[in-house]
Amino acid sequence: MVRINVLTDALKSMYNTEKRGKRQVTFRPSSEVIIKFLLLNGLLNKCGVISPHFDIGVEEIEGWTARLLPSRQFGYIVLTTSAGIMDHEKARRKNVGGKLHASFIDWSS
Repeated sequence: MVRINVLTDALKSMYNTEKRGKRQVTFRPSSEVIIKFLLLNGLLNKCGVISPHFDIGVEEIEGWTARLLPSRQFGYIVLTTSAGIMDHEKARRKNVGGKLHASFIDWSS
């Protein structure tokens, strides 16, 4: 079976594993996007992939965060930029746009 979106499969596995009350999940195959996404966050409450991966500029980041996240204090949007994979706050600080990939809500932030 060919996997269309490895990040989608990984995030679904994480969410379903947590709903079952388990503490561990194994990803196969893994990719650089999954590894970088997991390095951006620790404990997740809700995560999801944004598909299709829209191209956005720096000026559009605020609008997308308003649409996808519950509030400004909670959650992040993950972008693939020319400067690497980063969350929307870091992209705004570096003044770069990119492709939307995923969002996650981390209530401990």
